[in-house]
Amino acid sequence: MSSNVGLSTPRGSGTSGYVQRNLSLLKPRAAGVGVPYSLDSAKAPKVRKPDQEILNHDRLREIEVKVLELREKLEDEGHVDEDKMDEQCDRLREKLTKEMEKEKQRTAAGRGGGGGPRRIDGKGLKSYQVHELAEAKERESERLRRALGLKPGEIPEDGEHPMARQEKRRREREGLLEKDPDADTDEHV
Repeated sequence: MSSNVGLSTPRGSGTSGYVQRNLSLLKPRAAGVGVPYSLDSAKAPKVRKPDQEILNHDRLREIEVKVLELREKLEDEGHVDEDKMDEQCDRLREKLTKEMEKEKQRTAAGRGGGGGPRRIDGKGLKSYQVHELAEAKERESERLRRALGLKPGEIPEDGEHPMARQEKRRREREGLLEKDPDADTDEHV
């Protein structure tokens, strides 16, 4: 028998002596049950920032698709000559580019796209649209942060309820307004 595996001799065992490995055996893992978790796994996952160049490229690509659709439509009709087709396509391209710039300015100023053609909620996006999903997630997180009353970059303490945090801030403001609230009680006694 090789490598000291299995029986020393298959005689009398009722087997052929062929050794198979046990596929049902669960081998212990380095970070399995009973092993404390590392601090890295306890941290929140790192959020991937959307790449603005890729988002801008996708927006410009959408504009070009609409321009090409107009060109195909005009070519199928056949009533318009080449120069007028180019002129109409250029006008549509300029109009859509201006709309894109206005939408960028609105979103940069913190106002929503408000009726714009692009979806900002993340619904309807495909899994390969990673940067669009990241941008939607960033906006959703920002809305949630404002709804909870968190300051930018502020991380709430564990177990701290948003109303308790708001109450703590109110007490801090009152403490700043009233320099020494205990001084009034000493005078009345």
